[in-house]
Amino acid sequence: MINKEEFLKTCNLTEDDLTAARISWEELTEIYEDYMSKTKLFRHLGKEFVDEYIYDIERAGIHSYRYRTKNPGHLLEKIIRKRKEDPEKFKDLNRSNYYKYMTDLIGIRVFFLYREDWIYFHKYITTVFENDPSIYVKDRGRDFDEDPSHCYIAERPKVYRRNGDTRIYDEKLIDIKSDGIYRSLHYIIKYKGYYVEIQGRTLFEEGWSEIDHDIVYPYYKDDEMLKDFSTLLNRLSGMADEMSSYFRRMRSVREEQGLLSHHSGEGKKE
Repeated sequence: MINKEEFLKTCNLTEDDLTAARISWEELTEIYEDYMSKTKLFRHLGKEFVDEYIYDIERAGIHSYRYRTKNPGHLLEKIIRKRKEDPEKFKDLNRSNYYKYMTDLIGIRVFFLYREDWIYFHKYITTVFENDPSIYVKDRGRDFDEDPSHCYIAERPKVYRRNGDTRIYDEKLIDIKSDGIYRSLHYIIKYKGYYVEIQGRTLFEEGWSEIDHDIVYPYYKDDEMLKDFSTLLNRLSGMADEMSSYFRRMRSVREEQGLLSHHSGEGKKE
């Protein structure tokens, strides 16, 4: 059983937020209890998915990965926030269907050393799962596929890109969101009756994201001082990614120069 006062305090929420979201504490408690009864299943599905599709990092084209099931308190907070932000879209969300609307109950993060390496994972995941625009989910409640045997990419893959990333991503392959703040790939996979959300980031981007999520998002996103410090760290992580890419290009140039010098030396010997 979740304690209402502790939850509201932890999430920096008030009764007014529940009123604005048009959802009662009783409804949230029902969702919480149902989710808790399914967490073992979600953990099993997450591990199964990782073992089958992600564990072989060379095949998947990634550096590393991690996965989790959503924290139950974070789930309730997200439901409140989404109901406030888009009441029409989430008005029918309840105990019996919340898993149709919340696509990140099972979450996987894959990591790249270099920002340009996203393409290897993209080609891999869109090969092992059907990526057909005609079956993309538009209305999460109405379009949910009840057949657990159907596994496919349920929404068009998208990327939130930083300023300056224009030559990295191909809009023919992925939906580009020009956020300008952070860089992250998003894939929603319909898997055995539920959704699995995959996010792809560089290691530097993940470092900033974890710190920001722990301190600022979502409970203190209106705190100007915390936001300023997070923005500074965000810029540093972006610069680190750019330097890493440049570093790799320098190595390639050196290797080409070395190869040319080697061939040139062979020519002189002849």
